[in-house]
Amino acid sequence: MKYGFIKVAAAVPAVKVADVVYNVQQIESLIAQAEGQGVEVMVFPELSLTGYSCQDLFKEQLLIDKAEEGLMLLLDFTRKLDVISIVGLPVQIGALLYNCAAVIQSGTLLGIVPKTYLPNYGEFYEKRWFASAADLTPQNLYLAGSPIHVTPAPTIFTTAEGARFGIEICEDVWAPTPPSNRLSLAGADIIFNLSASDELVGKHAYLRQLLMQQSARTMSGYVYASCGFGESTQDVVYGGNAMILENGHLLSEGDRFSFQPQIKMMQIDVERLRTERRTNSTFITAQAPSNIQYPTLNPQSSTLNYQSSIFSVTCKPIGSHDFELMRPVNPHPFIPVEDKMQEACDEILNIQVAGLAKRLYHIGGSKAVIGISGGLDSTLALLVTVKAFDKLGLDRRGVIGITMPGFGTTDRTYNNALKLMQTLGVTIREISIAKAVTQHFEDIGHDAQQHDVTYENSQARERTQILMDVANKENAIVVGTGDLSELALGWATYNGDHMSMYGVNAGVPKTLVRYLVTYIASEMRKAGNERQREGADVLRDIVDTPISPELIPADAQGNIKQKTEDLVGPYELHDFFLYYFLRFGFRPAKIFLLARHAFSGRYDDEVIRKWLQTFCRRFFNQQFKRSCMPDGPKVGSVSLSPRGDWRMPTDASSALWLQDIP
Repeated sequence: MKYGFIKVAAAVPAVKVADVVYNVQQIESLIAQAEGQGVEVMVFPELSLTGYSCQDLFKEQLLIDKAEEGLMLLLDFTRKLDVISIVGLPVQIGALLYNCAAVIQSGTLLGIVPKTYLPNYGEFYEKRWFASAADLTPQNLYLAGSPIHVTPAPTIFTTAEGARFGIEICEDVWAPTPPSNRLSLAGADIIFNLSASDELVGKHAYLRQLLMQQSARTMSGYVYASCGFGESTQDVVYGGNAMILENGHLLSEGDRFSFQPQIKMMQIDVERLRTERRTNSTFITAQAPSNIQYPTLNPQSSTLNYQSSIFSVTCKPIGSHDFELMRPVNPHPFIPVEDKMQEACDEILNIQVAGLAKRLYHIGGSKAVIGISGGLDSTLALLVTVKAFDKLGLDRRGVIGITMPGFGTTDRTYNNALKLMQTLGVTIREISIAKAVTQHFEDIGHDAQQHDVTYENSQARERTQILMDVANKENAIVVGTGDLSELALGWATYNGDHMSMYGVNAGVPKTLVRYLVTYIASEMRKAGNERQREGADVLRDIVDTPISPELIPADAQGNIKQKTEDLVGPYELHDFFLYYFLRFGFRPAKIFLLARHAFSGRYDDEVIRKWLQTFCRRFFNQQFKRSCMPDGPKVGSVSLSPRGDWRMPTDASSALWLQDIP
């Protein structure tokens, strides 16, 4: 400090959600600028290494690991720099994950501070991912190659020239008793706040007043940096606030809604603040009950001073060995084990039936419309719908099954659709889409010989329009047929088969759909009567039919030409990837290892690698379809509902996951 001044900065870097490498590069650029301008301490936004809006990606071990690697990169970058930088990242401590601020200088990790108050209301879901500092017990931690001590108690950092500062994170300052209260009473001159406050009408004015009052109440400097351009705008917008305050006065403020990285610098008069505190009897009185030795950390010596002793154990390293997986890996994790097949299948079907039955009961409905293609998904959806009607005591004729032959419909699927509906005793309607779609092609000027995405999606949307309009006419609901695997891959036409009024298969992956239909076929055959046996034969042929949307004309022999698994990959692989990605948050490198073991002799490394890349790319790129998916029941241990298991920004980057594939 010169003349009692310390130069501080609030930085708002550009960010890409979940792209740690990009984010580190942006942070490094601003650190270099600050160093050149003589900044002594600077702060970045909350979770700045990963992006704040990663949502359920914070459950992914890969992202947590990459954040730590990003911190190591920053430590290496700052080895010859003097500026103290405060960055945000998720840190795993024991079995819990914490939203933390890391303080670094000259290649040294000086300490980390976990967030105390986690918002879990409105648009915020932080308790879904993070634990509070209140849950933390003091302990030693090895992070980014550095041994450090973590504690839930207030931690004060001291610069080489004696300025003392503390840290709080976003919601902390909105709490009735912010950590900055205790930090200031314990001697902190300046509070740095890493934030991720979204923008709402009138909120910024309130925030400014809040920070002005808090800096006045604590007689401190207050440096605030909040997330900006690049964070997900799926449901909220982040304006990129940067503010520097001193004892109730706003000294400097950044440009909100800037699309460019920015850094606001200002000098805070620490000497003046200390004088104000010394002469203010109220502040002195407030300090009295807080006269305890809080942990303090000196950047020069990196030495922690605190009351209680810490017991630590250092383990010796284990020699390096080649890794070979010895435990068995089930290639079909969604499929029930053989000895519990009947129990599991009945339970799954009952969940689906109960979900649809409740919806029908709630609306007082006695009719349902469903498109029947002769494929697996619509077959399972029809079987569930019939069971729901039986459960409610409704006439099966209220189930209106509509087959809608188009340019790619084959005799095999067409006949199976009719036979299935006849066997189940539902109302059968046939509405060809050929004429309507041909007219549509003329209307939009599309060449019907050009079999592109327009050609395909026009058919899917025409079918959905028919279902919706018939449902309106019959005072019915449209039952969706799309499954969990298709949701994961985005294998659906947006606002086409993507839409319904209730999706009974939303929690059932493709491999399980096939298994359930096979199970029902075996149960029908056991029933003994001729009609049931005929139905079982139809179901078995449907199971054996190649999976296809049938949007491209058949081959010269009338067989299905467009096979889904030739285009997006084997569903047994994708369901395997999906299970370990969602259920355990495994990184692609580990999923690849498990898949090699599980599918040894069936798929070689190149095939697994190819479809794992497809899965990662499509899973991230197609989130926008899942963000507005219809209601549907969760069936197993994972779900992709944005209202249930999976909240993910539609614009998150898949770069980390693609790069992790061996």
